[in-house]
Amino acid sequence: MRGDSTSLVHTTAVIAPSAKLGVGVHVGAYVVIGAEVEIGDNTRIGPHCVIEGPTRIGRDNVFHGQAAIGGEPQDKKYRGERVELVIGDGNVIREFVTINRGTGDGGGITRLGNRNWILAYSHIAHDCIVGDDCVFSNNTTLAGHVSVGNQVILSGFTGVHQFCRIGDHAFIGMGAFVNGDVPPFLMVAQEKYARPRGINAEGLKRRGFDATRIAAIKRAYRALYMGDAKLDEAKTELGEIAANSNDVREMLDFIEAGERPLLR
Repeated sequence: MRGDSTSLVHTTAVIAPSAKLGVGVHVGAYVVIGAEVEIGDNTRIGPHCVIEGPTRIGRDNVFHGQAAIGGEPQDKKYRGERVELVIGDGNVIREFVTINRGTGDGGGITRLGNRNWILAYSHIAHDCIVGDDCVFSNNTTLAGHVSVGNQVILSGFTGVHQFCRIGDHAFIGMGAFVNGDVPPFLMVAQEKYARPRGINAEGLKRRGFDATRIAAIKRAYRALYMGDAKLDEAKTELGEIAANSNDVREMLDFIEAGERPLLR
């Protein structure tokens, strides 16, 4: 199905009969769109992109050339079961980005939220969940089952180990290899492995966090990372700070819910 009369599809594009294109969709030269793909209104697909299904894409997205979207998961346990990719609205997907569908034993779905910038050569593996308003700089790689919150920035050449979680408003520095959970608001930089280097204060200011909120987050950071306290002792102190800070409560809830060790 090639959409309504306002869609613009290049004559060299190959589109499966079961694909569904919304109003005003533009499809560039040599694009391949497979079965069970749905593309929302006013989305633009650049030349040589491949979109495989089942994949649902929202409206107002831009896919630049050579992106490979909705491919099978890179998982040896995958046996062809029906799994999906769901992409929200207003995302920018740059050249050579790869985003895989989920796996049957991993929830069956990969999700990308709204208004994200996914820059060239980035990879989002099977069963990842990415929130809204994130920036993935060039060559960012998420292994399977990674969870990324809202307004997270991953700098160039960042790698994230499978099953790790990155909380809201975190900033991961260039070339960091993240092998543990990163609580909300933290800034992480690389040594041998990624290590916390303070809170993402500048980013929080830009997003309207006032001095009181930031001060509470800094106190929580000091309790977690700057003393000799064991993790259980640090969590007790965070609980005290959280009595007057919803942000610190969010950090503590994040830590308590983790399956991977805390990055510390």
